[in-house]
Amino acid sequence: MKLYEFAIHEAHSLIKKKEISSKELTESVLERIDAVEPKINAYITVDTKKALEQADQADRLIAKGNILSPLTGIPLSIKDLICTKGMKTTCASRMLENFIPPYDAFVIKKLKEAGAVIVGKANMDEFAMGSSTENSGFKITHNPWNLDCIPGGSSGGSAASVASDMCLGSLGSDTGGSIRQPASHCGVVGMKPTYGRISRFGLVAFASSLDQIGPITKDVKDCALLMNAVSGYDSNDSTSVPRDVPDYTSCLEHDLKGVKIGIPVEYHKVEGIDPAVSSAVNSAAELLEGMGAEVFEVSLPHTEYAVAAYYVIAPAEASSNLARYDGVRYGFRDKEQKGLMDMYKSTRSKGFGFEVQRRIILGTYSLSAGYYDAYYGKASQVRTLIIEDFKNVFEECDVIISPVTPTPAFKIGEKIDDPLTMYLSDAFTLSANLAGIPGMSLPCGFSKDGLPVGLQIMGTHFNEEMLLRVAYNFEQATDFHIKKPVF
Repeated sequence: MKLYEFAIHEAHSLIKKKEISSKELTESVLERIDAVEPKINAYITVDTKKALEQADQADRLIAKGNILSPLTGIPLSIKDLICTKGMKTTCASRMLENFIPPYDAFVIKKLKEAGAVIVGKANMDEFAMGSSTENSGFKITHNPWNLDCIPGGSSGGSAASVASDMCLGSLGSDTGGSIRQPASHCGVVGMKPTYGRISRFGLVAFASSLDQIGPITKDVKDCALLMNAVSGYDSNDSTSVPRDVPDYTSCLEHDLKGVKIGIPVEYHKVEGIDPAVSSAVNSAAELLEGMGAEVFEVSLPHTEYAVAAYYVIAPAEASSNLARYDGVRYGFRDKEQKGLMDMYKSTRSKGFGFEVQRRIILGTYSLSAGYYDAYYGKASQVRTLIIEDFKNVFEECDVIISPVTPTPAFKIGEKIDDPLTMYLSDAFTLSANLAGIPGMSLPCGFSKDGLPVGLQIMGTHFNEEMLLRVAYNFEQATDFHIKKPVF
C-alpha cells in the first residue's frame, strides 16, 4: 500500500509509532500529484516548498515526542476560497487571480496549530457558484471515477483530490450542497456542519447566511478528526456559536439500537431521480433497519419551494457580497478604461465568469426597489416554514436520510448551458443550508456505469455526533468507502 493511500487515522498511527515520517508521507502525496494531477485538474495551487517545510517542522516536533494532534504531519488540500496567509486564494476567479491574503482563516490557523501540512489550494466553481466545477475561471476538474464526468461542485477540486489520493483530507465549503454533492459524486465522505459550528472568518463570502466550512475525507473517522480540529467559537465571526465542542470520535460506536431514522415522503416526488440512486438509498435504509434502527416515513411539506427560495436568497446575498469587487480596492482592474463607470463595468464583466454574473444580476433584481418584498421577503418567509418543517420532524426522529443528488455524476458539458437543470441537482441538499442544520454524504452504492452514489444524513442543530454515529455504523457494515477509482 502506497503512503498516499492511507486515511488520516491510519497515517497518524504510523507517524506516532515512527514507522513513517511526515516528510515521507508528504513526498508520497506530492509524487502522486505529479503523476495524476494533469488528468484530474484538482488543484489551482500546489506549494511543494511550503508543504515540505511544514512536514519537516512536524517531524522535528514528533522527534521531541510532541505529537500535537491526529493531524500532525498530515497533508491536506484546502478549497481555494479559504484564506491562506502567503498562499494565493483565487476563488477560481480572474477577479482574484493574484490575491495573496495577509492573514489565515480561523480554520487554517487551527490546522496549523494542529501541525497539519497544507499541500495546496483546490479548484472550485468560481466564488462557489456551481454544482460541477465547470465554472472555474482556470480549469475544469475531472471525476477520478470517470474522467469524462464532472466531480460535483462547488468543492469539486477538494473531493477529487481526496478521491484520487492527492491528499489525505480536505476542507471545502457548503452553501447549498457544495461539500455533500461532490463527496457523493467522488465516492468520499463530506460533512456540512451546523451553521455557526465552524467559524467563517477568512472564508470568502458567497451567501453569508448559508455558507459553512466542513471536511471532505476518505472515511467517517477522518471526518470526525477534522471536525475536532476546526470546530469551535471564534469572536471574529459574529455568527459563530459559543458552544463546547465534543470529541466527535467518541460517538463512533457499533450501535444503532433505538435510533429513529426518517425518510421524507416529499423526496420521492423529486423529478429525474436515477433508478440507481433510488435503489442504493433504499438498500441503505434496509441495512440500517436491519442493524437495529427504526426507519419510517416523515413529511417535510414545504420541500417543493426550497429550490425556488434558495435561488432567490443565495443570489441576493451574493449580489451584496460581491459588490466589493469593483476594481478599486483590490483584485483585478481593467486599466484600459478611462472613466470611472466604464472601469467598473468592464472590470466586473471581464473579472467575473458567466455564472457569477448571472447570479449577481438575479440577486440585484430581487433586492431592487419594488421587488424586495415580492422576492427576497417572500423567500425568507418560505425559509422560516422550511426551518419549522425540520423542527417538527426532529421531534419524531433523530436523523433524516435521503439521496444527495438525483443522479450520479453527469458528463462534462452536459448541463452547462441549462442552468435550471443544473440548479435542480441541489434539490436534496439546499434545504439543510436554509435551515442551518448539519448534513453529510457518504458512499452507499454505484451506478451501472461504476459511478459512486451518496447517502445523505441530516440531523438537528449541533447534533453532528448522531450523523457520525449512523454514518460510521453504515460504513463499517459496507465496503463502498474502501473502493478506489482506477484512471
